[in-house]
Amino acid sequence: MSFSNVGMILAAGYGKRMMPLTQSVPKPLLNINGITLLENSINFLIKLGCKKIIINTHYLNNQIVSFINQLKEREKIITIYEKEILDTGGGIKNIIPHINSNNLLVVNSDVFWTANNLNDARLLINNFDIHNNSTLLLSNKENSYGLDKMNGDFILKDNKIIRYLKGEEIIFYSGLQILNVNSIKNFSDKKFSINLIWDILINKGELRGELMKSKWYHVGDPKGLSIVKKLFS
Repeated sequence: MSFSNVGMILAAGYGKRMMPLTQSVPKPLLNINGITLLENSINFLIKLGCKKIIINTHYLNNQIVSFINQLKEREKIITIYEKEILDTGGGIKNIIPHINSNNLLVVNSDVFWTANNLNDARLLINNFDIHNNSTLLLSNKENSYGLDKMNGDFILKDNKIIRYLKGEEIIFYSGLQILNVNSIKNFSDKKFSINLIWDILINKGELRGELMKSKWYHVGDPKGLSIVKKLFS
């Protein structure tokens, strides 16, 4: 199964950790160095070869739709409004009827992607084409900016992912994954976290990971936003 050139940006959330900045502006429309997080993600997906980009929305969705309508790439973009927020897993499952493929590249909207990240993401896509297993792009703490956690998200052994255990190397989920949608489309719940799918795949030994070599910039709260803005000012 080869990469289908379809990408998704998760953009429905309230951005509560970014308050008060998200009181009247959705988090994806906050900007770094004159470019919004949303447009940065769109450009990144296009550079990765995505011909179709789906964005789920809910909170202040009219602002997101208006912004997209002004972009030259708008013909490649579809927005899906969620009347009720479906969480990360539910949001992904909800857009599956809009794609004609068994795979989907998904990015969070709270990361500032750079040109240096492209090779890491392309490696993830190329290895998915070989193994056909859902794969997460990961970043070790030394390469991560804007996120200061004492515990990691995962452990990576022989390119397979398990959950983090205290004392192991601190590795974070980068916010980019390529999913074999067969693992999610028959999940019974409508609203659920993608973590539930990851845990099922981990238990089967079927969740793979690729560790980034480039630096990774996370923009999840005002402190992270400030750090990343200074780095790119």
